Amino acid sequence: MMRALAAVLLLGSSFSSVALDGKWTPAQVLEIDPSWLKQQGLNLKPADLWNGKRGTGLLSGTVSIAGCSGAFVSDSGLIVTNHHCLFSVVQEHSTPTRDLIRDGFLANSRDQELPSPTLRVEVPKRFTDVTTEVLGAVPASANPAQRLDAIKAKIKQITSSCQSAGTAQGMRCKISIDDEGVRYTLIETLELRDVRLVYAPPRAVGEFGGEIDNWSWPRHTGDFAIARAYAAADGKPADYNKDNARFRPEFFFQIASQALAAGDFVMVLGYPGVTYRALIAEEMQERRERFFPTRETIFGELIAILENAAKQDPAVAIALAGNIKGIQNRYKNAQGQIAGLDRGVVVAKQREIDLQVLAFAKKTPTHRAAAASIRLSASHAELLKVLDARQSTWERDFLLNLIAMGNEQRAGSIPPLPKALYFAATLAHLARERTLPDAARAEGFTEADVPKLQQRFARERQNYDVRADQSVFFALVKRALALPASQRIPAVDTVFGGMSDTAIVEKIATFYQSPLLRADSDAVLANVDMKTLQQTTDALQGFGAQWNDALRALRAQDQRFESQTALHRPIWRRAMQAYLGKPIAPDANSSLRVSFAHVQGYSPRDGLRYEPFTSLAGVLEKNSGQAPFDVPQSVLQAIRSPSKSARCQLPPAQIAVNFLADGDTSGGNSGSPVVNGDGELVGINFDRVWENVAGDFGFNPAVSRNISVDIRYLLWNLSCVISAGALLQELNIKR
Repeated sequence: MMRALAAVLLLGSSFSSVALDGKWTPAQVLEIDPSWLKQQGLNLKPADLWNGKRGTGLLSGTVSIAGCSGAFVSDSGLIVTNHHCLFSVVQEHSTPTRDLIRDGFLANSRDQELPSPTLRVEVPKRFTDVTTEVLGAVPASANPAQRLDAIKAKIKQITSSCQSAGTAQGMRCKISIDDEGVRYTLIETLELRDVRLVYAPPRAVGEFGGEIDNWSWPRHTGDFAIARAYAAADGKPADYNKDNARFRPEFFFQIASQALAAGDFVMVLGYPGVTYRALIAEEMQERRERFFPTRETIFGELIAILENAAKQDPAVAIALAGNIKGIQNRYKNAQGQIAGLDRGVVVAKQREIDLQVLAFAKKTPTHRAAAASIRLSASHAELLKVLDARQSTWERDFLLNLIAMGNEQRAGSIPPLPKALYFAATLAHLARERTLPDAARAEGFTEADVPKLQQRFARERQNYDVRADQSVFFALVKRALALPASQRIPAVDTVFGGMSDTAIVEKIATFYQSPLLRADSDAVLANVDMKTLQQTTDALQGFGAQWNDALRALRAQDQRFESQTALHRPIWRRAMQAYLGKPIAPDANSSLRVSFAHVQGYSPRDGLRYEPFTSLAGVLEKNSGQAPFDVPQSVLQAIRSPSKSARCQLPPAQIAVNFLADGDTSGGNSGSPVVNGDGELVGINFDRVWENVAGDFGFNPAVSRNISVDIRYLLWNLSCVISAGALLQELNIKR
């Protein structure tokens, strides 16, 4: 497969020519020229980053946590990540009389640490290239649909076999698919199920600047928090138990003793979620003209509904805080993507590159894919056909995809809303999957997954307010009723067609009498099947089943489209790599990656230059006493009356808060450890600058900047604000 193009690739590519842009896989890191890395500032060997035989090195201390990244920082299971990554745990334990969101939290002893039943930590253990094995399962005569079926069947077989072998040790197995099929990698991780909150700063530190400063520079945000992982006495993963032992990782990051400076080499290690660099120009244009504008409109509407409800009651404000925070971030991201795509003329530039690749392909022999001779121009044309086909039901599909199923995490998703529909549609999905053999069910809906579904239901109920949820439900119904005739959702038309707004509101209210919304309804998940679902008189469950009908039809349609793109995208991507004559990192897909960078500022526009560091002095300058720029009294007191330690005696201008680097990051890199050339922790990544939001579509060295909280600011808060002596001792830090 692809022999001719592969030959061109081998002649024109070398990892000695790699640039700073790219989110590189562990396997790719080991192929990079060590002399180039040393020249950049790495004082370690590539094998010190990742030892594939033993599954250790710097990358083994880089964990996935709560959809974010994190880092082990002690031999007693302490994990540093972002405040916003652990916000849901803080919210989970907050009440109007004990508002941890507002006041922050510190566990002074092990028994004070706060558990969360849905929080998981995945520790990387092994990466195995299974591309040949996966593609070798495709019959020579397979059409695109049969080809994809064969690939998915092989993936399920490989992961199932891996999972069976590793279950006793608590291993999890999944296959990472790079650029829709260029490479398939079996990833084995250790999943830790007992994770507890140790420290979170007050919201006025962890979110200082709020949405005003979000995606912006200069920043002065203490976006840090600390958790701890636990395991059974034998070191194996276990569910929460007060007698569990602190997990002892094989590797953890030492905190740097030397201050970071401009020009220093750093690496960002983590799990970036999704990027769009493998798309052709027309697909990028769809993101710009339809996807992000629709997100901005709908998410803005959801934020207004939830914020209005939150104003009515402090308890409701706590319940909705996590959802509001998550949607606000996606809302502003959509605005930044639109602005960045326009500012960088990204679509036009990609179209020019596409034309150059097509011209390049005319000089190369026809290359093969799935036993059929296909010229690159034909693959490009097929990608366009799929895009055109998707456009015909685009608005309907967007609405349907707003409601997640079970524990699925779709790229760039928001918390499930309305939750009543999420509960009902997930229940229907499970009932339908139970008509299949357990091994043939959709991911996340086997019998072994039911406890996780129950935990997710319980967690979502903590984020639930009935009045706000009904308002969201009404907004969704109104949008569905406004769809064009060719894109109707039968469930909505059947139940709400022809109704006045008042009647719609009254009908929705009847849904909320469902026992599915009771706190004790988790047992429904354990017992539901198609017979009980078909016999139910529950209006909400009935509507959820009809909604699920439409969503399952959409998933089948997506499968047909995926069979085409899975055939043609790898051809296009390999040709792009051959044309460029150098390795290219695959699009981010929530798998472990490394980005190389240097600390430096940037010029956002003519006549303006941003420095790469901010300090505590800037926090004081922004302090207005009103949210989101209200500095907590504890911080002000630590500045006015510092303790006698050298760290606390430093003037505010010498206490670094945030810094910039030209790391190639994306969503999911939140909480990523930022390490220096010696592999020591110097910061925690949490954001990008406004001019770099659209960096998901391409790397622009002039403005591609990630934002990290300087580790010195975390240490200053622990030492000088809350006097967390025991925690500092665990971190091996002198006060």
